[in-house]
Amino acid sequence: MNSEAAMPRRRTRQLRVGAVAVGGDAPISVQSMTNTDTRDVAATLAQINDLAAAGCEIVRCAVPDEAAAQALAAIRAGSPLPLIADIHFDYRLALHALAAGVDGLRLNPGNIGARWKVEEVVRACSERQVPIRIGVNGGSLEKELLERYGHPTPEAMVESALGHIRVLEDLGFEAIKVSLKASDIRRTVEAYRLLARQVDYPLHIGITEAGTTWSGTIKSAVGLGVLLYEGIGDTLRVSLTGDPVEEVRVGWEILKSLGLRERGPLFVSCPTCGRCQVDLIAVAEEVERRLHDLPQTLTVAVMGCVVNGPGEAREADVGLAGGKGQALLFRKGEIVRKVAENEMVEALIAEVHALVEEKGRRDL
Repeated sequence: MNSEAAMPRRRTRQLRVGAVAVGGDAPISVQSMTNTDTRDVAATLAQINDLAAAGCEIVRCAVPDEAAAQALAAIRAGSPLPLIADIHFDYRLALHALAAGVDGLRLNPGNIGARWKVEEVVRACSERQVPIRIGVNGGSLEKELLERYGHPTPEAMVESALGHIRVLEDLGFEAIKVSLKASDIRRTVEAYRLLARQVDYPLHIGITEAGTTWSGTIKSAVGLGVLLYEGIGDTLRVSLTGDPVEEVRVGWEILKSLGLRERGPLFVSCPTCGRCQVDLIAVAEEVERRLHDLPQTLTVAVMGCVVNGPGEAREADVGLAGGKGQALLFRKGEIVRKVAENEMVEALIAEVHALVEEKGRRDL
């Protein structure tokens, strides 16, 4: 990990979501949320397993009704990941979720009713040592805040968060995470900056309703990149309209690009130009597709010409430097052999797997 890639992490208190430490000096964790019907246990567990395979570390499920809450026990029993229940309005759903063994709640104490209801939930969380994430969303701020501020400003979002925090603190509960999400990047970033100066609770960061896989990835990379570079963020979720597995992949790529986490290959490939004399775009896309689920950390370069190609390929763990209808295959800075264009993908993939297998034997 490159310690110069980002500013020092904001110091926060630490809590645990199941086996995953959050805050303090713990690694920034990657989260996602299932989009299956929680009442369908088999479908939900299948998706959770797919998320885990992609590198997800904490998963959240919506709990819209009692049937969904009742399904959580079976989901928790079969889940390889810590499970967070997403609760709104009905405190009884939170109690059912806690009885089912969930590892965390996403719940705003201000929207579940009378104080005695909040007290019941907090008491149950305390007994089970289950943390609560206060999740402020720009699209669902309290009516009085919207009337006072006119629209969901960063200041309004922070005031909402502080109000929820005070409710829990007044009950002696401090196993708290906080998120302040909006679909607007500037508003989200400024809200997190404001809150980070006022509390030391761990922060879950994200750009909510970011959009489709294409546009949402860009918005999330920009917004989360700014926050992470400033040392803000203890867990993250990339919110995309699509397969949640893509949320996890994008989340990891954001962390890897800033040198904050390592998982799987780091891909280096050139944008191509008129000097390129191989179909590098097809090669690079196929290599990335074939290797993107590889958990081992290594650098793979797919380069197209003699200007930067040999240098980048030599610096990578495994790399290709394209020529006219062929390429040089590098491994750990040394030329392995020359390969024809139609052999480039298979040769590179084979060399990567050979390197991974060799490293595995050394680590035994």
